[in-house]
Amino acid sequence: MIVRNFIRISVLFSAMLFPIVLSTLVPEAEYGSSVQAAEEKKEKKYKNAKTRQRQSVGAKCGKALEKIQVTLEEELWAESLRALKDIEASSKTCKSDYEQTQIWKFSGYIYFALDDFPNAIKSYVKVVDGVGTPPEVRLDTLYTLGQLYAAEEDYVSAAKYLEDWMREAVIIGADQRYFLAQIYYQLERKNESLAMVETAIRHVEAKGILPKERYWGLQRVLYYEKNDYGTVINILEKLVKHYPKWTYWQQLGGMYGEKEREMDRLVATEMVYMNGELDKESEVMSMAYMYLGAGVPYRAAKIIDQGMNDKIVEESFKNLEILGTAWYQSRNLNNAVKVLESAAKKADNGNLNARLAGIYLDLGRDKEAYKAAKKADKKGGVKRPDSNFLVMGNALINLNCFDDAISAFNKSLKKAKDKKAKKYPRQWIKYAETEGNRLQRLRDVGLKIRGCGKA
Repeated sequence: MIVRNFIRISVLFSAMLFPIVLSTLVPEAEYGSSVQAAEEKKEKKYKNAKTRQRQSVGAKCGKALEKIQVTLEEELWAESLRALKDIEASSKTCKSDYEQTQIWKFSGYIYFALDDFPNAIKSYVKVVDGVGTPPEVRLDTLYTLGQLYAAEEDYVSAAKYLEDWMREAVIIGADQRYFLAQIYYQLERKNESLAMVETAIRHVEAKGILPKERYWGLQRVLYYEKNDYGTVINILEKLVKHYPKWTYWQQLGGMYGEKEREMDRLVATEMVYMNGELDKESEVMSMAYMYLGAGVPYRAAKIIDQGMNDKIVEESFKNLEILGTAWYQSRNLNNAVKVLESAAKKADNGNLNARLAGIYLDLGRDKEAYKAAKKADKKGGVKRPDSNFLVMGNALINLNCFDDAISAFNKSLKKAKDKKAKKYPRQWIKYAETEGNRLQRLRDVGLKIRGCGKA
């Protein structure tokens, strides 16, 4: 939506430019062309300009309008409007076409001040159509009408008056082109919008001036809607350089992702993260996933861990599982165990317990490995039950529980689905039988050999 306050500032400024001075020409109003004032002093303001006699307000009309000027300065809008209507109703006060134009200009301004945009528009339309309206006043009023119709969200009419203004104006500023580009965008005239905003950008760049942030902003949106991500990246790279904001870095990271420039995406997102601008769980976790994908699990783990400490990332089963995985992949097994133990308590199947069993085994914590594998079997739903029983069997061997180990390996053999999977439990069964028998013979001859220590 075009912001009404912007229109208000423009029109209020315009209205202040025409104080009534008896028997003098009313100064030209600016209405939205004010930003070009310095240039307009050097060049003709409207096309086909001809030398013409200056018009003036008569003494009687001027005196009446001066009184209204006083009430306007005091913001007595209703009183000013009543006085204007009395003048308009009189056939003797302001008789000429030019004087009538002044009344309509004042009326438009008062209605605008009262937030009565429809009546303000009616008054300004009369100015445009008036026989006594000077060309420069008509030109400025065309632009004002474009602004007012935009404020009323009548974008069709806004475009019409702005196009009329543009056809007649000699000096068309970048802001005016950008404004019409916005209107075209609202009307779904996307190609015209893009052409107009790019003309605005070229207009300022040709003068060695940096385009305004909003120019590139609209251009970015239009190219994004065309799925032209390469051009969007080029625009965002300008924005992060000249108008640095973390939202632009985030968007740039997303666009790098669309173009599969993963390292650039990672760098852009890291910029945002390092400055504490990722404050949503999805953003933090996305960052962690990027590091996992880039083969930097330690950084991923640190990011998730910090997110949990900052209460940004919930300690849910899924998030804990990812954190545990990141610690494990970075070979920080103690941290992995701690996190996965918490995650396993929230799990509705035995998969995490099975993973924990394997980690415990790697750490030489055989009794815990056995118990974790047993708990995994009890909870059920393990994706590779044959592997879980293999871990259980290995832990039991290390605990000198050979009969129990053979039992676990037999269960692994039963769960195995192919020849390759069956190969390992068979080998371990032979080893457990051989080693168990060997140790038993040593016991039989009097050697003290540690017995089963699973309890």
